[in-house]
Amino acid sequence: MSQYQQNTQSDAAWLVQLCLSRTAFALIFTTYAAALPVLRNDWNMSASQAGMVQSAWHIGFLVSLFAVGFAADRMGAKRTFLAGSILAAASALLFAFLADGFASALVLYGLTGLCSGASYTPGLALISERFATSNRGRAMGYFLAAASLGYAISLVLSGVLMPRVGWRGAFIVTACGPLAGALIAFWTLRATPNVIHPRGAGQAGAFAVLAVLRNKPAMFLIWAYVFHSWELLGLWAWLPAYLAVSVAHGGGMTAQAAGIGAILTAFTYATSMIGSIVGGSKSDRWGRTNMILLASCLSLACSFAFGWLLALPLWLLVLVAAIYNLTAIADSSVYSTAMTELVPPQYLGAAFSLRSVLGFGAGIISPWVFGLVIDWARGEPLRSDALAWGLAWTSLGVGALIGPLMTLRLRAMKEARHMAGGRR
Repeated sequence: MSQYQQNTQSDAAWLVQLCLSRTAFALIFTTYAAALPVLRNDWNMSASQAGMVQSAWHIGFLVSLFAVGFAADRMGAKRTFLAGSILAAASALLFAFLADGFASALVLYGLTGLCSGASYTPGLALISERFATSNRGRAMGYFLAAASLGYAISLVLSGVLMPRVGWRGAFIVTACGPLAGALIAFWTLRATPNVIHPRGAGQAGAFAVLAVLRNKPAMFLIWAYVFHSWELLGLWAWLPAYLAVSVAHGGGMTAQAAGIGAILTAFTYATSMIGSIVGGSKSDRWGRTNMILLASCLSLACSFAFGWLLALPLWLLVLVAAIYNLTAIADSSVYSTAMTELVPPQYLGAAFSLRSVLGFGAGIISPWVFGLVIDWARGEPLRSDALAWGLAWTSLGVGALIGPLMTLRLRAMKEARHMAGGRR
C-alpha cells in the first residue's frame, strides 16, 4: 500500500473529484474537431489546413507535457497540476473569444494546447503516489475515462449549440470547462501532500532523460506508445468530420450535419470510457503487455477497415466507430501504469516528458498526414471521396503497425516481470 494511501472511502472520493476535474479540463480538447466541418467553409480552409490547426494543438500539448514532466519532478505533481490549471482556463477563454480564421486559430488553439498538459501527466503522477500497483491500473483507467467523458460532453454541447448559437457560442460554453476544472482541482488537492522525490545532482534534467534512454524496457514501452498515439490522435481529430460526411449523404456540409456528426462522435467517446476502465482493470489481472497486445491488434483491424465503410447505414457506421474508439483507447491507461512500474520515481517525470515528445510528436503529424491524403485523393487524377477516406484511415493503421512489435520486445525482457505483480 502507498504511504499516501488513506482509507478506501477517502481514496475513492479523492479519485472521483480528480476525475471530475479532468473531465472539465477535457471540454476544450474536442471543441475544434466538432466544429471542423463548418469551420472549413467559414474560414475557407483546405483539409490539410484544417489538420494543421489540430496539429498546432498537439504541438502545444506536446511542449506542455514535456515541460510539466520536469516541473513535476522539480516542484511536485500537485503544485504543477494546480499552476497549470490556471493557465488552461485562461488560454481556453482566449481561443473561444478571439479565434476567427485559420491563422488566429493556428496560434490560439496551439496556445490552448500549450497550457493544457498539466491536467494529464501530473495527474498520473498523483495517482501513482496514492495508489498501490495492485489497483493502480484501474485508478488510471478511471482517470483516462474521465477525459473521454469530457470529450463526449464537449461534442454533445457543440452539436446542440452550433445550430443555435453558432460555433463561437459552442467554443465559449466549452471553454468554461477548464475554469470549472481549476476550481475542482484546488478543492480536491487541498489536503494532498506535494511530494518531491529526492534526487542527486546527477539525476536531474538531461541526466534524467539519459537514464530513461538507457532503460531499454521503458524505451520499448515508449515506442509502443508512440505508434499507439499516431492512431488514436488521428482518430480523435477526424472522426467528427467523417461522421458528418455520412450524415450529409454527399450533399453540402451544414451546421446541422456537423452538429449531428459531433453528437454521434460523442456517443463513441462515451463507449470508449468502458475501454479505459476495462483496459486498466484487466491489466491489473491479466498483465500489462497482454492487455496492450489485445487492444492494439483490435484497433489496428478497425483502422484498416473503417475508412472503406462510408456507404454503410449511419447507425452501423456509428457502431463500428464506437468499437474503434473503445479498442483504440483500451490500452492508453496501461502504458501509463506500466511506466510507473518500469521507471524509478525520481525519473518518472522525465520519462513521461520523453514519452510525450515522441508520442504527441506522432500525434502532431498524424492528423496533418490524414488531411494530405484526403486532398491528394480528391485531386487529379483520382477525384474520389470514397477512396480519399479509405486511404486516409488506412494511413492511421500503417503508422500504428510497429506498436505491437515493440510490446512483444518488452514482454520478452526479464524486467517485464516488474509489471502487474509479475504478470508482465
